[in-house]
Amino acid sequence: MRKFFETILAYRKQFLDLLVGVPNYEKYVEHMKTHHPGEPIKSRKEFFCEAQEARYNGKGGKVSRCC
Repeated sequence: MRKFFETILAYRKQFLDLLVGVPNYEKYVEHMKTHHPGEPIKSRKEFFCEAQEARYNGKGGKVSRCC
C-alpha cells in the first residue's frame, strides 16, 4: 500500500512540474544514458540554467510567457 502512495505522489509531482514548466532532470539523465551514451551529461545546475534560458530568453531577448 505504501508503494502505491509513493507512486501516486511521484506522478503528482511530475504532473505539477510539467504544468508549471519545470524541466525534469532525472528524465533528462535517463534519456541521455539511453539515447546518447557517449555524450557528457550536464550538471543539474547547467541543465536548469539552460532550460530557464530557453524558456524566458528564447525569442531574441523577448519574454515569452503569459504574465
